[in-house]
Amino acid sequence: MQHLDSILTQSAIVACKACFDADIQASTIQIQQTRKEFEGHRTLVVFPLTRISKNSPEETGRLLGEWLLAHDALVVGFQTVKGFLNLSISSTYWSEQLIAALQITHYGIAPLNSLPRVMVEYSSPNTNKPLHLGHLRNNFLGFSVAKILQAAGHEVIKVQIINDRGIHICKSMVAWQRFGNGETPDSSGMKGDKLVGKYYVAFDAEYKKEMAHMMAQGHTEDEAKKSAPILLAAQNLLHQWERGDAEVVELWKQMNAWVYTGFEDTYKEMGVTFDKLYYESDTYLLGKAQVEKGLDEGVFFRKDDGSTWIDLTDEGLDEKLVLRKDGTSVYMTQDIGTALLRYEEFPGLDRQIYTVGNEQEYHFKVLFKILSKLGIEGAERNSHLSYGMVELPEGKMKSREGTVVDADDLLAEMAETSKRMASELGKINDLSESEKSSLFKQVGYGALKYFLLKVSPQKSMMFDPVASVDFIGNTGPFIQFNFVRAKSVLRKCLDEGIPTTIDSVDPNAWDESELRIIQQTLQWPEIVQSAAAQYDPSVIANHSYELTKAYSRWYQDHSVLKEPNEAKCAARIALTHMYTRQIETAMALLGIEMPERM
Repeated sequence: MQHLDSILTQSAIVACKACFDADIQASTIQIQQTRKEFEGHRTLVVFPLTRISKNSPEETGRLLGEWLLAHDALVVGFQTVKGFLNLSISSTYWSEQLIAALQITHYGIAPLNSLPRVMVEYSSPNTNKPLHLGHLRNNFLGFSVAKILQAAGHEVIKVQIINDRGIHICKSMVAWQRFGNGETPDSSGMKGDKLVGKYYVAFDAEYKKEMAHMMAQGHTEDEAKKSAPILLAAQNLLHQWERGDAEVVELWKQMNAWVYTGFEDTYKEMGVTFDKLYYESDTYLLGKAQVEKGLDEGVFFRKDDGSTWIDLTDEGLDEKLVLRKDGTSVYMTQDIGTALLRYEEFPGLDRQIYTVGNEQEYHFKVLFKILSKLGIEGAERNSHLSYGMVELPEGKMKSREGTVVDADDLLAEMAETSKRMASELGKINDLSESEKSSLFKQVGYGALKYFLLKVSPQKSMMFDPVASVDFIGNTGPFIQFNFVRAKSVLRKCLDEGIPTTIDSVDPNAWDESELRIIQQTLQWPEIVQSAAAQYDPSVIANHSYELTKAYSRWYQDHSVLKEPNEAKCAARIALTHMYTRQIETAMALLGIEMPERM
């Protein structure tokens, strides 16, 4: 559409010269898509031109419209609505553009590695609990953004940082030591991440019990929080781990290994992948070394108690701790080390994109400032892909209290919901059990992914499993159903010997609704670039929905196979072919598989 807008912009410049004897710059011309309720395809905003026309907006639009109609073959009609000139574009143009797009195998997808190398971080779990609903949004968002950036032309490296050390890990470890009786994933039949998460919850329950006992003996709540025996035991484990105690390190490795196996199974079900994994237990030491180096260079300063800080008050931020007084690291320390390591390992890295919840916005503002002060080229291009929380009707989830929606359980529930709905429709009885299982996951997982991605990342959201699987409205199954129906039309064409490869279309075969759909499909290259620039899969999702909604309405009123007019039949096959190709590509960028049957 940018090509068309450029042509119309030049025509408008010539028209202004002819009608008003005025030389204007291209920047003065504003071309946009015509709103659905009006006739036309592209709209010229007239208001900025009234100062040179010395006429009302309506008269300015009329004069320009008449000139364009008489002198530009692309324009076949016009309508003035206040300060807007709506232009109808020749159906010949739309036909030629549609056929040209169909000749391009990956229409709208830029050449791979034509843009700089970027890194996208997502997931970044703690190894003390299984993945939950919040992780699903994080993973689907980060993975989709990576695919969209790749489609826009970037070389993309997908990574995660696994938070495998710290007091939260030691809480699960000490609870397992006290209450586990040697329990393992094999002996319990539980996934490793769920087993470890079970003991994280057990720690919290025991911690609260011990606090209550201490307060009953006269201790203050603050004293009880700091001195509960099980907390002191966890803190002691952490110190032992940092000193390299062999027995503690061995337990840490064992329990983390259980979790990693569980994570791998969940990622496989999610359909997300990574190119490289980083571990906090490795990178926090690099961060500490960099802080010591930064002290010598004057980037950081040491307070009287021995703690190390950076002063960012001149940057509109605050002072930030980077090393505690006892020399132990904080999250910022680890993030500094991880970022620097990535720049070293991937030369030419243009920027890093961190997919992390919006409660960490200040953290990343500080991190990027620190990296910049450390002299990292491109640090100012780093981005925090901030997203809102996913909440339930019952309120915010809490891992330590066991009130989260487990990712595995939710995926299974979505597949089961899909199975129930498909069984009620009764259209899959001839499928094998394997085919049915695959279909249920495609629809159920697709519904979940689409529901979590159709909302702009910055917005918090309430998750509604039932609404997500609805076959009506802005849902994944609605798009999947119409895609399957369109693919069925193409299959039937082949069965009946009707060609589905269309090399040309009679421009007179189109009606206005079809020209509108063509216009929507031709916006695809710009949609991809816009989604990439904003790190926003909802741009892709909502384009898919609007296009599918238009196609669905069109399908109700237009026969393909039974159309007696050969030119119209060919035009409708071309339109259906373009729709299916684009929707399949778009949904793939959201990480959603499209079924062949529903």
